[in-house]
Amino acid sequence: MSAGARLSLLREAGLSPKKSFGQNFLVQDGVVRAIAEACVPEGERGRARVVELGAGLGALTAALVPRAAHVVAVERDRDLVPILERSLAEPIAAGTLSVVEQDAQSLDLAALLGAPDAPRVLAGNLPYQITGQLLRLAVSQADAVDRVVFMVQEEVADRVIASPSTKAYGALTVFVRAAFDVRVAMRVPSGAFVPAPNVQSAVIVLVPHRPPVARETDLFRALVKGAFAQRRKTLRNAWRSVTPDMAAVAAAAAQAGVSLDARGETLDVAAFNRVAEALGPALHPAQ
Repeated sequence: MSAGARLSLLREAGLSPKKSFGQNFLVQDGVVRAIAEACVPEGERGRARVVELGAGLGALTAALVPRAAHVVAVERDRDLVPILERSLAEPIAAGTLSVVEQDAQSLDLAALLGAPDAPRVLAGNLPYQITGQLLRLAVSQADAVDRVVFMVQEEVADRVIASPSTKAYGALTVFVRAAFDVRVAMRVPSGAFVPAPNVQSAVIVLVPHRPPVARETDLFRALVKGAFAQRRKTLRNAWRSVTPDMAAVAAAAAQAGVSLDARGETLDVAAFNRVAEALGPALHPAQ
């Protein structure tokens, strides 16, 4: 069944895409195949375990099933779950597909992805209004996954691949890149979806750094958020929100090779991490 033909299942059930759920169904078969191949390359065929967030009508799910050892299709819309279960009854019966009705933000992803004895993949065509939350979820589970393949708004894709000292570079960039190497696999026009969104999309592939470039501690997060809260401020002023002990901040910055007269947007992930590691013992000497 083609991706486009799956829309007929929606109509037959008397349903239509729900704006409140951010539903834009992918109907271009070539894009579906490309995403499935990015999720499970040929060398991992038949071995990978995939958790798909927001399975929708099952277009990507159906393309993943023959490539993966097992797919968990997560869908929070209870009206779509019966459609998934009917149209994909065969792999469900065969035990190669599980359908889970749940909000992706409340998942125990580590449990669903399983042990690291096979490639573990997190995938999804993300609703744009919760893309940030699901990217943060992926970051929090970087140790439990081997690859993340997400369809996101093109603007978000440009942000996560941005370089320091560019307009798109920000806190999201730092947090994602602390955990993952990121690349844009393809750009996707709005016409590939029904209904067509008002923005262009992109498929991003995230591969965890082993070890991560930075440990995302509370202090690391505070330094990054402080640096980008008011982008025009120098770090000397921006980091006053982190601690009033500016002598400790100055010493940590000097140790990390960072100028407090610089702006946060000029620092790469490793620089933020160096400051956090240098500042941590001064603020919490017992740790």
